[in-house]
Amino acid sequence: MIDQFTDWLRDSSRVLHENAAYLTELDSAIGDADHGANMDRGFAAVVAMLDETSFTSVDELLKKVGMTLVSKVGGASGPLYGTFFLRFGTALAGAEVTPEAIGAGLRAGVGGILARGKAELGDKTMYDAWAPALDAYDAAVGDGLAAALGAAAEAAAKGRDATVPLEARKGRASYLGERSVGHQDPGATSTTLLLESAARTLA
Repeated sequence: MIDQFTDWLRDSSRVLHENAAYLTELDSAIGDADHGANMDRGFAAVVAMLDETSFTSVDELLKKVGMTLVSKVGGASGPLYGTFFLRFGTALAGAEVTPEAIGAGLRAGVGGILARGKAELGDKTMYDAWAPALDAYDAAVGDGLAAALGAAAEAAAKGRDATVPLEARKGRASYLGERSVGHQDPGATSTTLLLESAARTLA
């Protein structure tokens, strides 16, 4: 599975690079206007790390990804996504990498995001994409990894779209109050891109 996870990370880097300007445009409306640049830089650093490092286990790979993102990405997204990959990797340590284990790892990773960001559903954050994605993954995992990841990506996209009418209650966007309504959350958007990439590559 190490090759599949490496493919996921490389594909994610490509997609985040292609969408960097779009993510920054979303963030300029309700944030610091740096989400696209930060994610692009972070995942470029991940690819550079992959090019010079070999791994013997998926958990070792994911933990190194987490540390790379924490050290290379500014703003809120670095610590949040870095913690996600660190917790994801830790959850897989010593485990057989089954679809169920991957689901448990995703959930552990999102638990790390919540521990750091203290967000709840409806706060207009990346959790609004993650929460329905996790539930959809768990509901479909009996049909295999491809079905579970496909369902998760689809649910994340719906969650992302559902952030548009919300008023932000966390992060820089919350300072805008009602003016944050009508804008799509950049974190929920990058989460969806990562899950769509996983659906293409991991399965």
